[in-house]
Amino acid sequence: MATFTERMGPVLLFWLGLCLSGTWAVDKGNFKTCDQSAFCKRQRAITPGESPYRALLETMELTNTKLTLQLINDNNKVRLLLELYRLQGNITRVKINELKPLKPRYEVPDVLIREPPTEPLSLLSQDENGVVLSLGAESQRVIVSARPFRLDIVEGRDVLMSLNSRGLLGFEHLRMRKDTFSYKVTSTVASVWDNIKRVFSSSQADPEADNKEATDPPSQVETTKEEEEKVEDGMWEETFKSHTDSKPNGPSAVSLDFSLPGVEHVYGIPEHADTLKLKTTDSGDPYRLYNLDVFQYELYNPMALYGSVPVMLAHNAQRTTGIFWLNAAETWVDISSNTAGKTVFGKMLDYVQGSSETPQTDVRWISESGIIDVFLMLGPTPREVFSQYASLTGTQAFPPLASLGYHQCRWNYNDQEDVRAVDAGFDEHDIPYDFIWLDIEHTDGKRYFTWDPHKFASPKEMLQGLMDKKRKMVAIVDPHIKVDTNYKIHNEIRSRGFYIKNKDGADYEGWCWPGSAGYPDFTRPDMRAWWAGQFAYDQYEGSMENLYTWNDMNEPSVFNGPEVTMHKDALHGSWEHRDMHNLYGFYVQMATAQGLIERSGGVERPFVLTRAVFAGSQRLGAVWTGDNAAEWDHLKISIPMCLSLGLVGISFCGADVGGFFKSPSSELLVRWYQTGAYQPFFRAHAHLDTPRREPWLFGPENTALIREAVRQRYTFLPYWYQLFYHAYQTGEPVMRPLWVEYPQDPATFALDDEFLLGRDLLVHPVTEEGARGVTAYLPGKDEVWFDIHTFQKHNGVQNLYIPVTMSSIPVFQRGGSIIPRKLRVRRSSACMEDDPYTLYVALDNRRTAEGELYIDDGHTFNFEKREFIHRKFSFTNNVLSSVNLEPDAQFTTKSWVERIIILGASKPSKITLRTAGKLLVLLFTI
Repeated sequence: MATFTERMGPVLLFWLGLCLSGTWAVDKGNFKTCDQSAFCKRQRAITPGESPYRALLETMELTNTKLTLQLINDNNKVRLLLELYRLQGNITRVKINELKPLKPRYEVPDVLIREPPTEPLSLLSQDENGVVLSLGAESQRVIVSARPFRLDIVEGRDVLMSLNSRGLLGFEHLRMRKDTFSYKVTSTVASVWDNIKRVFSSSQADPEADNKEATDPPSQVETTKEEEEKVEDGMWEETFKSHTDSKPNGPSAVSLDFSLPGVEHVYGIPEHADTLKLKTTDSGDPYRLYNLDVFQYELYNPMALYGSVPVMLAHNAQRTTGIFWLNAAETWVDISSNTAGKTVFGKMLDYVQGSSETPQTDVRWISESGIIDVFLMLGPTPREVFSQYASLTGTQAFPPLASLGYHQCRWNYNDQEDVRAVDAGFDEHDIPYDFIWLDIEHTDGKRYFTWDPHKFASPKEMLQGLMDKKRKMVAIVDPHIKVDTNYKIHNEIRSRGFYIKNKDGADYEGWCWPGSAGYPDFTRPDMRAWWAGQFAYDQYEGSMENLYTWNDMNEPSVFNGPEVTMHKDALHGSWEHRDMHNLYGFYVQMATAQGLIERSGGVERPFVLTRAVFAGSQRLGAVWTGDNAAEWDHLKISIPMCLSLGLVGISFCGADVGGFFKSPSSELLVRWYQTGAYQPFFRAHAHLDTPRREPWLFGPENTALIREAVRQRYTFLPYWYQLFYHAYQTGEPVMRPLWVEYPQDPATFALDDEFLLGRDLLVHPVTEEGARGVTAYLPGKDEVWFDIHTFQKHNGVQNLYIPVTMSSIPVFQRGGSIIPRKLRVRRSSACMEDDPYTLYVALDNRRTAEGELYIDDGHTFNFEKREFIHRKFSFTNNVLSSVNLEPDAQFTTKSWVERIIILGASKPSKITLRTAGKLLVLLFTI
């Protein structure tokens, strides 16, 4: 057996090389391009306009809720089964699978919150060329064309979306492997072949004509040169660098193209370090969705990162639609546009010359395995698309109020005394915070659920000290488990058979922080239940109710694995890892969140941060954008990265303030705090080898600037909490692009250097080094915006130049809104619980405004028992009134409305308060 040094050598040299060279940059050679990913290369090579698929209309069956129809590939005579459903809420679902696969193909479980309820379908017309079905809503129809197969969704005279319009449907059917040179039909193979013959003969109208290949088993057949090339092309085995991927099921890729007439702007498919508006990929690689541990990622390219959410939104001034591609295997997304590369002048010339070319974006999804299961969310508004997606995968988890405060983290605080000193430093410098974090060094030799016996000998004492100040802690718990027979967690997982297996059936082992590590199979419900139980206070020694959890490295990260992740031929029961790779982190966070809920008897809301995400991860907690760097471009990219995640349901997003790698200048650090204070998840974090950067270490002037940014965050906590409650209720993003609220304004469609918080706060952070000013676009015809610092009023639909100093954070409140704030900032959010509210009433041009206030206990699930206050404020005719939005809800608070600040009002002669039948004259100032 190899020694630890021999086995870990490559990993140690990797890190040592980085430290010695001072280089912190992704090695792109560690990660595949499309050309190096065999299935992507094969599918991308399909010629447009030559689809071999046609619909067999005679096989059509239509019930009240479902259309089924067989498709046939005229090249190989393999049949597919298409299912089409009309779902409630203006969603159409299309599934395509093999009619009779040799074995079941993977269909993603647990992501949908329920089986989506259906609505009636009805037949409008049918002939030899196709069928037309009514979708019931707003004259919507689906047209299925037979030869070649094509599916169009039409509303009135407009085509909303087309499937296979370019003929790029690809479906690699499961098959038996032919030996490279020749093979004999053994009795076992012959038996299987007989079964296949029976399947095809029973399912096809004319097996002689449509599937002649399947009528006789090949025996002693020499493989053709073409077949040899296919084998070499990675159909049955693929090698990347030193790793060979055995593919026992052979080629199994699926792909489908979608055309979006009238659309020039598409968004989503996070996670990528790129602009908000997705770019065309004609001249480069497609966007890749494959959860990977990418060491300091590169910006502005389509490389895969830690998360994969296969959801895309398309938008123009008339409509917003969405595509949800429910597939958890490695996926590539190609985007092309007939207006790509055209200048504004070129588009104007088209108009002047009378060109009738309608803008169109074409998208193609390619996945390595599984089936085609796609949800077409037809809007028509952005809010309706958010609601449609939420009806499928759920809404953002409603977080504890404290988690919306400031988080202080680094890899790693050294020991309990270090934690105590940092905690005291915040008090000394009058900077509030809610959570202090511990990275992997707090454990006993990277054994999770343990504490270093020397550095963290009395964790409960440490946690109690924080609790006394109404503060909390987060400790990391990663999903790689040290292989050590003296480690209880490892022994139990092994004895219960809960580890993922390698292709030979033994426990899969890889290398990560502890050295040799096993990887629990979180796809198993019994494994998740066991894992959840480990967070019980009597199991997780040293834990208390103010200790929360961080799941890192859950892509999963495997230092010595292909592309720094798990081998695709590893096994989760009968399924290969390739089928469900992008789900692994989702399941890790699911089990952890459940553990935090169970330890409190189901009373307390959990807080769990994850790095790897998939569709539905919003139900489980928060996400951050991974290992960024202390560079200005990384600060800038944090905005579109979080906006993209918000568009696909994951609102609780943030980036490491200051940058994880490298050391920020004091200017960059201050600007990052100012930006992070207005992003949903607000955490500073830094690499082990970087100099310390607590907020008071950069001189008193910078400490004051950082203090002010953090304090601004705390004054807005009531508004943040209200926004997250709304996101939990509706699925609408907390941090959102301007086009969501101004969908008919083309000037907003590509903006990603500013954003809205809810509807009413517009933020344009300063993200340029040495900036003396920024230009913010203020949207909304007939709207006004108020600078929250100076109360200066500005009209909408203008590019406003704003001079800035180092203290500037350009933020504007929309006229017509009422925002609650708490202005008495204390050392943590819990210390502010009973403090009074100040209402900021910003009047619109009609001198009206409205807003809301939501209050509950801030940490339990009691709000589900209707223990909360939810009130609506309205200002009209110089009267501010309050209405209870939930009369049957009950909650008592010691807080009160202390002050009301009205922006845009004229000087009054007096102000009166009418409450409980009494009329009081109030003091006021101008």
